[in-house]
Amino acid sequence: MAPDRLRSIVPMFGGATNYVATLDAILEFVESHSPTTDELVGWHRGTFERVSSRESIMRRVSYLQQVGFIKQDDQEWVLGEPGREYADDYDEKTLLRIMCERNVGLRSLLYELAAGPMTSEGISDQQLDTHPELGWTRGETDMALQRVNWLRSLGCVEKQGEGYRLTDGGIEFVDEAVGSWTDTEWRSDTTTEGMTAGVYKTTVQARTVDPEFHKTVLSRYNRTCPVSGVDHPGLLDVAHVLPWSDYPDHRADLGNVLPLSKTHHAAFDRDLFTIDEEYRLRVNPEFETESDVLQRTIVEQHGERIGVPDGTLDLAYVQQHNSTIEWV
Repeated sequence: MAPDRLRSIVPMFGGATNYVATLDAILEFVESHSPTTDELVGWHRGTFERVSSRESIMRRVSYLQQVGFIKQDDQEWVLGEPGREYADDYDEKTLLRIMCERNVGLRSLLYELAAGPMTSEGISDQQLDTHPELGWTRGETDMALQRVNWLRSLGCVEKQGEGYRLTDGGIEFVDEAVGSWTDTEWRSDTTTEGMTAGVYKTTVQARTVDPEFHKTVLSRYNRTCPVSGVDHPGLLDVAHVLPWSDYPDHRADLGNVLPLSKTHHAAFDRDLFTIDEEYRLRVNPEFETESDVLQRTIVEQHGERIGVPDGTLDLAYVQQHNSTIEWV
């Protein structure tokens, strides 16, 4: 089983856009010299200006140990398994994968940034809304900036005025991640009504989505299906307005998805109901049911505005979807 992911991401010496270069230098030194702790501290002091505090240095060393980049072998520091994997060719795609595997929140932040630029305050709120287990004080931006600066150093995010946006590399990662990270194992510290939130797989026509994408979508809708009111994460799917199979470029597009209960997801995909451009429920006139639940949550809601927050869905996608339905 994969180890618990880290809630605290520690910045590196060298400046916000140089974390990767600093990490590379540390790994090269460790691989070449197998230093003791004193030698590793001394190397930091000799390499970086105005770095003298042993406590500050060891906080970073401890973080790299927790990620798995380095480990102690008797009295010496050597590369850990993730460190050896990355040091094989120093490919930043490998490093990004390792960082996303081992740290809470990085992938969900990338998904959210794909929807548009964000300020540091917005990033802080997004991380807390999506990952309450992070536990920092709302309005605090230091922890959020440590995350965004790692992503800047990795070339996924760039500064834009007072905010941050995805680079082309970040967009490429997001487009690939929504499908390729479906088998990622992780454990969360949070529980919901006795059920541990862990690996989540949404299956509709044998497809799965990244559990981080699932969490990101749910956080935008207050973890509630806007049609049925179901509010248990384990019972909610990510439904795509423009179908997953037909529109691969929109799979990770937050404007193209909404959380639906598993039953309502199936009903939506079968065109038993849809949503119009004013967020009103439109029901297939041929839809008949004896189910009290479906009668109450679909049939009797025909023409009513459902709880879709303004701006979360791209109405152009809604219009395009509805243009393919004969009864609309």
